[in-house]
Amino acid sequence: MSGTNKSSVPEFLLLWLSRQPQQQQQLLFGLFLSMYLVTVLGNLLIILAISTDSRLHTPMYFFLSNLSFVDVSFSSTTVPKMLTNHILRSQTISFSGCLTQLYFLIVFGDMDNFLLAVMAYDRFVAVCHPLHYTTRMTPQLCALLVSGSWVIAILNALLHTLLMARLSFYVDNTIPHFFCDVSALLKLSCSDTHLNEMMILTEGSFIMITPFICILVSYICITWTVLRVPSTSSKWKAFSTCGSHLAVVSLFYGTIIAVYFNPSSSHSAETDTAATVLYTVVTPMLNPFIYSLRNKELKGALRRMISRKRFST
Repeated sequence: MSGTNKSSVPEFLLLWLSRQPQQQQQLLFGLFLSMYLVTVLGNLLIILAISTDSRLHTPMYFFLSNLSFVDVSFSSTTVPKMLTNHILRSQTISFSGCLTQLYFLIVFGDMDNFLLAVMAYDRFVAVCHPLHYTTRMTPQLCALLVSGSWVIAILNALLHTLLMARLSFYVDNTIPHFFCDVSALLKLSCSDTHLNEMMILTEGSFIMITPFICILVSYICITWTVLRVPSTSSKWKAFSTCGSHLAVVSLFYGTIIAVYFNPSSSHSAETDTAATVLYTVVTPMLNPFIYSLRNKELKGALRRMISRKRFST
C-alpha cells in the first residue's frame, strides 16, 4: 500500500444512521432517544432509592447501585454523540474524541462484566452460605471487589486505547457504526494490527471469560443448593431470579462474543451494528427492570421516595 493511501486522520465519519432512509432515520432517532431516556431515568431512580433508604444499605443493593451507575455511563458514552450528530447533521468525530469514546466504552463495558460476576458471587454466598453471609460479605470486601474491578477496567482500557493510538488509517475514514467500535477501527487501519488482535484474543478474552466462568460456577452451586430445598415455591422463586440474571448475562456475553471473537469474514457490518445496539443500549435499559423493579424491597423504597417528594412539595 502506497503512502498516499495512508493518513493520520484528524476525524472519522460515523455513517450508520445517515445511511438509513430518511423516514427510518427519524424513527431510529426517536427510538434511541426514548431508550436512552428510559435508561437514564430508570437507573438514576434505582441509585436514588438505594442511597436514600437505609434498609437497602446491603451488599446486594450496593452492587446494584454501582451497576446502575455503570449502565448510565455506558449508554452515555455512545448514544448522546449519535443523537447530537443527527440533530446537527454532522457525522464527524475527531480522532482524539474517537479514542476517548473507545476508552470509556471499554472501561464501562468491563465494569458491567465484572459487576455481573460480583453480583453472582453475592447471590452464591446468600443462597449457599446464608448463615455466614454477613461475615463474608463485609463492607470492606464489597468495597475491595468494586474498587479492584475499576482498577482492572481502567488499566485494560488504557492498554487497548494506547495500542489503537499507534495505528495509521486509510484516507477512507468512514465507520459503519454509530460509535467508534474496536473491530471497525481495526478494519480501517493500514498498519499492522496483529498486536491489537492478539491482545484482544488473549488478554481481552481473559478479561471477559474469567468473570463469565465465575458466574457459571456460582449459578451451578446455586442450582445445586436450590434443588435440595423441599419447598416448590421457594425453588420456583430462586430459579425465576436466576433465569432473569442469566438472560441478561447471555445477552451481554453473546453479543460481545459474536462481534469481537469471531472472524471478521463471518459477519457483516449490519450484523455487528445490531449486536452492538443490544449490549450498548438495550441491555443497560433492561437492567433496572430485570434486576430491580421486580424486587419488592426496591419497589417499596421507590414508593417511599416518591411519597416523600410529594409530601415535601
